[in-house]
Amino acid sequence: MALPKELAKERDRIRAQALEYGLDFFEVIFEVLDFHQMNEVASYMGFPTRYPHWRFGMEFERMRKSYAYGLHRIYEMVINNDPCYAYLLKSNATIDQKIVMAHVYAHADFFKKNFWFAPTNRKMMDEMANHATRVRQFIDRYGLEEVEEFIDTCLSLDNLIDVHAAYVKQPAHPPEETNEEGETPQPARLPSKGYMDRFINPPAELREDARRQAEEAKARKQKFPAQPQQDVLLFLLNHAPLDPWQQDILAIIREEAYYFAPQAMTKIMNEGWASYWHTTIMTQSGVMEPAEVVDYADHHAGTVAMNPHRINPYKIGLELYRDIEDRWNKGQFGREYEACDDRAVKATWDQKLGLGREKIFEVRRIYNDLGFIDTFLTEEFCLRYKLFAYKFNERTGYYEIDSREFQRIKSQLLRSLTNRGQPVIEVQDANFRNRGELYLHHKHDGVDLDITYGRDTLANLFQIWSRPVYLETTLDGTRRLLSYNGREHALRKIG
Repeated sequence: MALPKELAKERDRIRAQALEYGLDFFEVIFEVLDFHQMNEVASYMGFPTRYPHWRFGMEFERMRKSYAYGLHRIYEMVINNDPCYAYLLKSNATIDQKIVMAHVYAHADFFKKNFWFAPTNRKMMDEMANHATRVRQFIDRYGLEEVEEFIDTCLSLDNLIDVHAAYVKQPAHPPEETNEEGETPQPARLPSKGYMDRFINPPAELREDARRQAEEAKARKQKFPAQPQQDVLLFLLNHAPLDPWQQDILAIIREEAYYFAPQAMTKIMNEGWASYWHTTIMTQSGVMEPAEVVDYADHHAGTVAMNPHRINPYKIGLELYRDIEDRWNKGQFGREYEACDDRAVKATWDQKLGLGREKIFEVRRIYNDLGFIDTFLTEEFCLRYKLFAYKFNERTGYYEIDSREFQRIKSQLLRSLTNRGQPVIEVQDANFRNRGELYLHHKHDGVDLDITYGRDTLANLFQIWSRPVYLETTLDGTRRLLSYNGREHALRKIG
């Protein structure tokens, strides 16, 4: 449904203000949907067409019931596409629609200008429709149950990607194991005079060194892959014994996983940026009528309210942008400011630089959430907003405050953002024990792997690899090896 004249007029005003503030975005197409249509599109993650799968129906039913019982309401959805598509809920009040449109234009700016979205497919709306067509063809040919079961398996593994792969330029020709003449590297000899050579470079030791180097070179050639591979889905796509239709479905799941990855990597920044600009546009540009102030304040407060159980990305992102803008306006950064140990002087520090707005545009362009928090989260910010680190108390069965110490808070937050909070898994050996078995390694970051998830993951990897699979991890400080051979799971200590 196209925008009514009144909303179209407000859209044009908001768009003009967004451009005047310096936002830059693809064309944004707004559509008005009723709650049934909105829940349907939301269950497809914003896309009007997806491949058939039971999880979309389950998500629609969950949203339908939640909306019917007043537990949630979807105010906005916007799709990273060129043009961007955004949806407005028909039953929302005019003030809500204005807030949403201002919010959406900032999201569209973020999609277009943030570095981490640069590799994404800007025609994903069409690509999703193509994926749906291909999957329906496979269903017609091989049957719904078989195709859906394989999609289930692939979806359970869609976090096993390398989120940084799209930003790394791969060499055109990987380095060879031998030198330019193809010869085996010779053992290093220490410089010596002729009459001392046999003492400084004993022949027996040189022969042993040469033998060892030859064995290592042979092992490197035999190891597959030569280097650990974090993009497990790509490795499976290239080397697992899959039928062509299965390869195509796995490729679809992998492509969609990479499309959605930057959204998970920039959740705090993206929502904070959109919240910053919808508050700025609504309160400083004359878009909001005096009679709408109370409703605006009420709905905005609901959006940025802090939850005692988890971080609100809207609130943290918004306040960090404001903090950065204020600090760079006053010059509260750099060596001189950091070296000052007088808290009273630092509290009133104001060099009137006026660089704040320029700085937040720069931050929006360069960072993801991990770098954003690591670079700009300060101890003063944590104290101001009463942030704390928490842990689970096994005795009481509740999460409890563990520390208000800044480094602990920051460390816990950074850990939750690293690799989108997912464990880093690499393929280490696809010919383990010379049997074609798959050996994976969990790069332990201080948080133990959930064994239940680990076992389920191995079972699903087995469905694709068709041979036993192993996962090396660390549990309670001890190296452990999980395995699955198609019949049973095992867990044993190694090392």
